[in-house]
Amino acid sequence: MKKLLLLMFCLSATTGCFSQRGVNKEDAAYVKANYTKYEYQIPMRDGKKLFTAVYVPNDKSHPYPFMMNRTCYSVSPYGLNAYSTTLGPSSQFLHDGYIFVFQDVRGRWMSEGTYEEMTPQLNKHKSNQDVDEGTDTFDTIDWLLSHVPNNNGKVGAWGISYPGFYTTTALLSRHPALVAASPQAPIADLYHDDAFHNGAFMLVANFGFYPFFTNRQDDKPTQRIAPEFDPGTTDGYDFFMKMGPVKNTNAKYYQDTIRLWNEMLDHPEYDQHWKERNVLPHLHDIKTAVLVTGGWYDAEDLYGAIHTYKTLARENPKTPVYFAMGPWVHGGWARGNGDHLGDVDFGGPTAPLYRDSIEFKFFSHYLKGTALDLPPVSVFQTGNNKWKKYNKWPPAESHERELYLLPDHKLSFSKPSAKGNSYDEYISDPANPVPFLAGKSMDMDREYMTADQRFLQDRKDVLSYQTDMLDEDVTLAGNIMANLKVSTTGTDADWVVKVLDVYPDSAVNNKWTGRGVQMAGYQQMVRSEAMRGKYRNGFDKPEPFVPGEVTAVDFELQDVLHTFKKGHRIMVQIQSTWFPLIDRNPQTFVNIMKAQESDFKKATHRVYTSKDHISFLKVKVL
Repeated sequence: MKKLLLLMFCLSATTGCFSQRGVNKEDAAYVKANYTKYEYQIPMRDGKKLFTAVYVPNDKSHPYPFMMNRTCYSVSPYGLNAYSTTLGPSSQFLHDGYIFVFQDVRGRWMSEGTYEEMTPQLNKHKSNQDVDEGTDTFDTIDWLLSHVPNNNGKVGAWGISYPGFYTTTALLSRHPALVAASPQAPIADLYHDDAFHNGAFMLVANFGFYPFFTNRQDDKPTQRIAPEFDPGTTDGYDFFMKMGPVKNTNAKYYQDTIRLWNEMLDHPEYDQHWKERNVLPHLHDIKTAVLVTGGWYDAEDLYGAIHTYKTLARENPKTPVYFAMGPWVHGGWARGNGDHLGDVDFGGPTAPLYRDSIEFKFFSHYLKGTALDLPPVSVFQTGNNKWKKYNKWPPAESHERELYLLPDHKLSFSKPSAKGNSYDEYISDPANPVPFLAGKSMDMDREYMTADQRFLQDRKDVLSYQTDMLDEDVTLAGNIMANLKVSTTGTDADWVVKVLDVYPDSAVNNKWTGRGVQMAGYQQMVRSEAMRGKYRNGFDKPEPFVPGEVTAVDFELQDVLHTFKKGHRIMVQIQSTWFPLIDRNPQTFVNIMKAQESDFKKATHRVYTSKDHISFLKVKVL
């Protein structure tokens, strides 16, 4: 987790950590020469004070708009003489001139109050004690407008990941001065974004995160940085197998000292705890222009970006809502070129176009009145590596089709014709789970999102279904829905569905192709997702499987914009373990967060491929 944690911290904080990745000494010198830093404790309506760093241009020849970033990852460096080495979403903002505002949110770092993960948003605020991130943002904006001179009365907000959530909640302040906001890779629904995917616990992503994240659990401001957890190994597969059931995280390592970790273990179902941490139902009556940004290969908050955009566009039809998606990992648009991921080449830099022609122009238009020629939807089409512009997402030109799992491991847009009870089966053994990477890292390596799946070709517990060689390009544009007919000899099971782009034998290596890898026959993962079967009829009501009974398991794999080129094949893989990306399902109907070693059992799973029991993916095809 170390690389992931460092990345999240660097992208969110205003420290030199972010800029040092780009080693932009010119920007660091420019900040010191052209801005004056101030630090404030801004009072909220309930009396709590939030630590805020403000960088004001020295040039007073004209007023400036505010650019605000609220974060739980620290606004360090602290101290009036300690300057950030970069300001704003990109270097262009720094040189164009804004009043930059960075705030530790309530209960974090140098701000007062007690921290709540994804603070529940209140529907009503009857008294000054009824506070949430929306009211904190409103009070902050009000204070800035009246206490920071030479401002033009307009505020923009942006943030990536958790700060993306705080940007979304800034919309809920509904402050008239907030005229533009860009939630980027925002957490929208903590259960579905980061904690659980369709009920399956995201083990490796969360395990190392919370020790790092939990630098304080009280109402006492501090600059203390929490130590990272040291597993003593780089072999995550071996580490988590030896750890055993999830409950052992406390028995062996945390000793019940991390409140936010325990909240996840105490709430495996989508109960009221999680429903209160879903911001999407509140995104109505928004007047602020919004640019929602995400990456097709964001392993953490793909759900948040897509569903934040769709909800805003649906619930606020008169508000300018823009959507940008590129071939990026979590936050990948904010740094670097975005020209490849692992072995997969995107045909050239993609991130600079976003920073210069989408993000910068969006804020400049709404905060400074410059011209704007930006389509509502700007999305990168992987597979053939082209930027596409649409008026809505998914594009109106797409239409639904079904991609059927057939006997003999075939995959086709034609329905199965044979009646009966045909199926494929495999034995799923929690003691020998399918790895999610060819290597065995302690990280949720971002490259897994496009990784070659040929390392699994000898596994008997992975089913593969493949089309014939395509005689024309096939482009999927929109979400993918898995509709499986399955059975199991157990009483619970996970179902992992992966959609792959299989390259022809004539494919040649590119400059990013790793040592020992051949792009000929490469099985590139395009989209994948897990489903904990007990939640097939509702994430708040687990139900056991009846052993041997054919059962429908339907779930969403999220959106794609990908072209399977002529000469390629489409493959669908199905498996029931994906370790340690998700935790192991005992395959018995128990509370998995409290499961004992004795609860874990082998089970035989079947996937049905007949006309009587049809399994298919519902896709949107251009």
